[in-house]
Amino acid sequence: MKILFGVQGTGNGHISRSRELVRKLKEEGHQVDVIISGRKEEDLKEIEIFEPYRVMKGMTLVTYKGKLNYIDTMFQLDLVRLMSDILMLETAGTDLIITDFDPITSMVARIRNIPSVGFGHQYAFRYDVPMAKGNLFEKYTLLNFAPSRYNAGLHWNHFNQPVFPPVIPASLYDKTAGTIIKEKILVYLPFEEVEDVAAFVASFDGYEFFIYGKVTQSHDEGHLHYRGYSRDGFLNDLMECSGVVCNAGFELPGEALYLGKKLLLRPLDGQIEQESNALAMEQLGYGMATHSLDHNILADWLQKPCREPLRYARTVDYIAEWIGSGQWDQLSRFTEAAWSEKS
Repeated sequence: MKILFGVQGTGNGHISRSRELVRKLKEEGHQVDVIISGRKEEDLKEIEIFEPYRVMKGMTLVTYKGKLNYIDTMFQLDLVRLMSDILMLETAGTDLIITDFDPITSMVARIRNIPSVGFGHQYAFRYDVPMAKGNLFEKYTLLNFAPSRYNAGLHWNHFNQPVFPPVIPASLYDKTAGTIIKEKILVYLPFEEVEDVAAFVASFDGYEFFIYGKVTQSHDEGHLHYRGYSRDGFLNDLMECSGVVCNAGFELPGEALYLGKKLLLRPLDGQIEQESNALAMEQLGYGMATHSLDHNILADWLQKPCREPLRYARTVDYIAEWIGSGQWDQLSRFTEAAWSEKS
């Protein structure tokens, strides 16, 4: 099957899960051409599996100090460039378009009437899963930013809906055992300013905080350990830590749940997906949430024990089988099989 695969490049979570599915589809013999949008090519890391790929401007959301900035988001939008990329994109012979929240490939599928699959956490909100109140604009954006004909939604729990478990990187499946350092805490708050993160955790000197995000160079300052981007280093710190403080995205909390880490989520203000994730996390009893960098909440959370690991199956195997079957309207058979198996 010839597949055009669109990846929203603004978040590392999109790239992480798409990397796993693209690899599996190629192993199954499909021809996969990848479009990455929303991020400059020089800022993309570890995307070799996507080759041959193309990078396009697309659309991205602008944030500052933990809040979504709608005004700057609108100012950076280049509609002329976006429409040009959509109209000029070559799709001859394409059997299926898969979009991981990428608006370019989503729009191309609709304009040219090519079957499309939405792959990712955002597509779980097409079903009856926990959703924050938000406002009409936020809900409309979430559901219509990159819509598709069929939906392979992902979530931490099935909620009795036809959604798949999270996609866990293959590198984690064989590395779940090891020494856990009780005092080690992984902090990944990329939408916050580094100085604000440091002020949030600095007073808890009984813990070692490994801080990722807007860090340009790795260095240590006492019990604060600043780390620049390194996927291997990040995964190593994730496996060793006892808990994770992060924004309320989807992929990292899923990996932490798989490994049995306690979680404290700080949702991005004005982003209904993250607000909904924080709501779901607390409803499920999987972790805690804070809507500000609250020292009291952090102090309470630090005393919490680790949780039992959630042994999610190899989700991409089931999604690839569903895609390859061509039976895209029979989703529940594949989602139920994925939840019934443990890794």
